[in-house]
Amino acid sequence: MRIIPILTAIGDRSWQHFQELEADFVSQYQLEVWQEVFNFRVLPALDQDSRRWLLVQWCGEGINSVQNVA
Repeated sequence: MRIIPILTAIGDRSWQHFQELEADFVSQYQLEVWQEVFNFRVLPALDQDSRRWLLVQWCGEGINSVQNVA
């Protein structure tokens, strides 16, 4: 499993590259494995800004703006 390229794509804010890596991972290891790896390895490794960026990318088409809530 290659997680570093996935983290790099997120760090570089490259949504297209992230999606390509995600699709490759799923085709090689199956969706259930991706869900587990993402939830327990990738997501915990992300800082708040990266998590926010990823959320905006996933949901951006249906959300007009994302605001920080303190």
